[in-house]
Amino acid sequence: MAMDEILLVDDEAPIRLALKTAFRKEAMKTAEAADGEEAISMLQRDKYQLVILDIMMPKKGGYEVLQWMRSIGDNTPVLMLSGKDDEMNQVLGLGFGADGYLTKPFHISVLIQTARALIRRSQVYSHSISQELIAGPFRVDLRKMECFMSDEMLNFTGRELNLFRFLLDNPGQVFSKEQLYRQVWNDAVVDDNTITVYIKRIRSKIEKDPKKPVYLKTVRGIGYRLDLDD
Repeated sequence: MAMDEILLVDDEAPIRLALKTAFRKEAMKTAEAADGEEAISMLQRDKYQLVILDIMMPKKGGYEVLQWMRSIGDNTPVLMLSGKDDEMNQVLGLGFGADGYLTKPFHISVLIQTARALIRRSQVYSHSISQELIAGPFRVDLRKMECFMSDEMLNFTGRELNLFRFLLDNPGQVFSKEQLYRQVWNDAVVDDNTITVYIKRIRSKIEKDPKKPVYLKTVRGIGYRLDLDD
């Protein structure tokens, strides 16, 4: 399949048809999957510009598909669809690495605009990839694998840098300890104490007062988030 297609993943055929028809009118190609397992199979074979994922589906739900994508390094933009207008669902969806979230029912024009925006942002990012990752006061030299804060080098170990780089790539998103293990080290065995130790070490190097973090914050009951707006 061509890379300029959008993958529609929803177990309700009428919804897939409505979305496919709407995108066709906008001259945007689509492919379809009726459940999460079919979506994963298609993603293993082909690349897409955007994946639109329903959350509640048989066999494998949208969150499971999204987690699988991010765990293998697939950064294709993902737009989550849900029938639940629940703030926690939104937090969890974006924490798993989703790029956008719409609650059903939604207006087709909003979906089209959101899809276009996510595709455009992804294209700009892919064309602007350089040897440096810069966000807020932080800069990572991807060639030398060195991290700086306001031009002062941070003495990170390899694992600390991998964890911090991942958080820097996803500012504002909430990640559980399990997600960090899978995303950063592709490991499903979660050792709560180990993640806590790494977070504590990173804070000691980027925060003026590690007990009152400005950047690397704890989201109670969920996990951690890197804030760059303060």
